[in-house]
Amino acid sequence: MDSEDDMHDANDSADDDFYSGGEAGLAASDDGDGDYDFADHDSDDSPELLSHRQQQNYCILSEAGIKQRQEDDINRVSTVLSISKSEACVLLRSYNWSVSKVHDEWFVDEERVRKVVGFPEKRIEMPNDRELACGICFENCPHASMSAAACGHPFCSVCWRGYISTAINDGPGCLMLRCPDPSCAAAVGQDMINSLANEEDKEKYGRYLRRSYIEDNRKCTEEAHRPVDCATVSKWILKNSAESENMNWILANSKPCPKCKRPIEKNQGCMHITCTPPCKFEFCWLCLGSWSEHGERTGGFYACNRYEAARQEGAYDESERRREMAKNSLERYTHYYERWAANQSSRQKALGDLQSLQNDKLEKLSDIQSQPESQLKFIIEAWLQIVECRRVLKWTYAYGYYLPEHEHAKRQFFEYLQGEAESGLERLHQCAEKELQIYLEAESPSKDFNDFRTKLAGLTSVTRNYFENLVRALETGLNDVGPSTSQSTGIKNTTSKSLGGKSKSGKNRASAAGSKSGSSSRGVDDSNIWTCDQCTYVNPRSAKACQACDHQHR
Repeated sequence: MDSEDDMHDANDSADDDFYSGGEAGLAASDDGDGDYDFADHDSDDSPELLSHRQQQNYCILSEAGIKQRQEDDINRVSTVLSISKSEACVLLRSYNWSVSKVHDEWFVDEERVRKVVGFPEKRIEMPNDRELACGICFENCPHASMSAAACGHPFCSVCWRGYISTAINDGPGCLMLRCPDPSCAAAVGQDMINSLANEEDKEKYGRYLRRSYIEDNRKCTEEAHRPVDCATVSKWILKNSAESENMNWILANSKPCPKCKRPIEKNQGCMHITCTPPCKFEFCWLCLGSWSEHGERTGGFYACNRYEAARQEGAYDESERRREMAKNSLERYTHYYERWAANQSSRQKALGDLQSLQNDKLEKLSDIQSQPESQLKFIIEAWLQIVECRRVLKWTYAYGYYLPEHEHAKRQFFEYLQGEAESGLERLHQCAEKELQIYLEAESPSKDFNDFRTKLAGLTSVTRNYFENLVRALETGLNDVGPSTSQSTGIKNTTSKSLGGKSKSGKNRASAAGSKSGSSSRGVDDSNIWTCDQCTYVNPRSAKACQACDHQHR
């Protein structure tokens, strides 16, 4: 078996590596000892990597590109929060164009956010009279020539135009424009600017808005990535696309030709290797010696006595050690990357399912269960929570990859928290996906639909609370973990302390987390549910045992 088909050039095979971002690169040494000059891949902060990141980890955006990104952020917030684009723009401007910050603040306390940015709870329409008095010039004007913000205070078009023009000419403060009524704080959005201002003022307002997006939006331009900081995200994204993993693959799965030093991958059992043209050197895969010196006396085609003897003398310890380190590094990276990618895929599917639910399934469910769509919002909330939690869970794998190996207690604690988060999210996802399908396929209203409502809303609340506190714990570096927290008892105690878990006084994790975060299960009567003392799963009152762990309710 000495044909050239018995081997592959590792540079060719490495291109098929699904997590590699470019062509394999390799620097051969000139000392003829069959080794390679590999960079140290244990650290992602080597000077070469930092230089590469500084030089290439950015792109120059045109004005059109900036405008498109701004529009994408506005559309995303508008879709997720079910508000108008104009309101989404005001909201983002108030929170320095941080989509994740807007989502976090809105879902924690929507009422407070509305008050801060100037969104009335309900839009108030102008009186339907034929003529209305303008609040600025006090003239009676036809209804068609009057306009109002969401607060309903009417002003004539001439006064509105003058008010807006003055504000725009005063500078960027026009982006936080409020109703002209001195006692009102209702926001005036871009929709009113576009409908009432002249072309010159609209152009100025647009420039202020884009400048605000550039100056206030000091993000890394990646997607929202709590609980991981921007520097870690930059390292992770670069690692996923860099050649470092190609190099690790080559080191772990190839050997250099003893003559030309090209990396060779062996893909069959025979130890007789022939290098590709023009080299064509024939050598032994095990000891890298010339094949002309091999045969029956050295152990045949599938063994090499010389290699075994040299190995016992320690001649191959260093090269094998390096190869083993490369394999371990590659396996570790693959572990985290696959799970990071799997959660990204699950999130994308959840977004698709949410879109499908909003487009047609909710209306269908409303008809089947004879309930108005307004009472089915708990399902939308559950899916929104799934989408957000998938994103958080995805980035916990980048967090775990860069968690120092020597901090054993923190790593053990982190993996425990991550496992709990995964299992809790899976319960919610399964309930929202599979159990909901039962009611979508029903032919008539289901008697236990209210139990489903209670269960799904409860799971949403518990999952939201857990993930909010998980993010806080990770963002503070798991400060509650000390050197002695490595035992299972310490892990559980620290979990209770950090994430609002069950204490000796009998308070459960769900209630503690809820009081800490300020959020509660929306639309769920506490008298209709009970929380398991053992796993904190929220169950309907009718359940005699916990639906998650079978623990009996007392």
